[in-house]
Amino acid sequence: MSDMRILFEEGLERRSARERLTAILGEKTVADLHERSDWRGAFAVASCWCAIALLLTIISGSLSLLGWAGLLIAIPALFLLGGRLLGLAILAHEASHRTLFRNANLNDLVGDWLCAAPVYLDLEKYRRHHAQHHVHTGTEKDVDLPLIEGFPTSRSSMLRKFLRDISGQTGIKSLIGFAMMNAEMIKWNVTGVVEWLPSAKNKAPEKFRLWLINSRRTLLFHGLFAALVSLAGHPELYAIWWAGYLFAYPFCLRVRAIAEHAVTERTGDMLKNTRTTRAGLISRALFAPFNVNYHIEHHALVSVPFWQLPALHALLQQHRVLPPPPGYLDVLKLASAQK
Repeated sequence: MSDMRILFEEGLERRSARERLTAILGEKTVADLHERSDWRGAFAVASCWCAIALLLTIISGSLSLLGWAGLLIAIPALFLLGGRLLGLAILAHEASHRTLFRNANLNDLVGDWLCAAPVYLDLEKYRRHHAQHHVHTGTEKDVDLPLIEGFPTSRSSMLRKFLRDISGQTGIKSLIGFAMMNAEMIKWNVTGVVEWLPSAKNKAPEKFRLWLINSRRTLLFHGLFAALVSLAGHPELYAIWWAGYLFAYPFCLRVRAIAEHAVTERTGDMLKNTRTTRAGLISRALFAPFNVNYHIEHHALVSVPFWQLPALHALLQQHRVLPPPPGYLDVLKLASAQK
């Protein structure tokens, strides 16, 4: 183990991650890594939506022009669409840390309406929930533990999970869960855990009123989206969006969650409870949009914007704080290694 990594680990209980990394990297370097950028945030959101529009068009065009043969193009494109929907969720995650834009109001406005709402998230509720994950990562109080409990599992169990994802079962269950959370029947979370609230006993009209209020951004976004593509004469684009959301997005989301924390130690040490994963072109397209694979780096300095994470990763490897990361296939093999 390198001297720098020993220094990092020995101070785990005594100093914050930022203080420890400042001692290794220098105050100016750490300060520079926290620099935010409005134009980079805007480009990330715009590029994600342009990719979504392109993929919707490719899927629609391949099916209309080639019929059944178009599935050879449409199915891979549908999974790429799922990866871009994950991209919106990752940008919402970025906005929850207030690092998507330098301007705080712009950060929350764009993060809520163009990133969170399209995939049925609520930025402020997610921000409160996600903060608890960072405070208690890897401990019994970690609110995201249900996402990775049960790993390692068997290959057959992993396959069943993926089949539930790509068959739409996970997506439909998630939609029902978000509807119940917005009706304030169950506690808001992103893990699928059902914790009933006292307001679950409210009568149906009250539940419906709460659902409308709490779902208002998602409903307005999707109402406008459906209206625009219908007026343009291509209502099938909206149906393709939902195909991506129900059949591909859950699969991409699951692999991302497994890579970040599954089969890691139950400890407060971020070097042991979190994983950075090497991502090639396909992995970045499906599971690691906007540098989310640099997850140890993110937990180490939570306010570093996504576009700065590769630089932080390079510095940590240069100082031998981090070992070379495994690839996504390596992690999936590890997570399904149980006999």
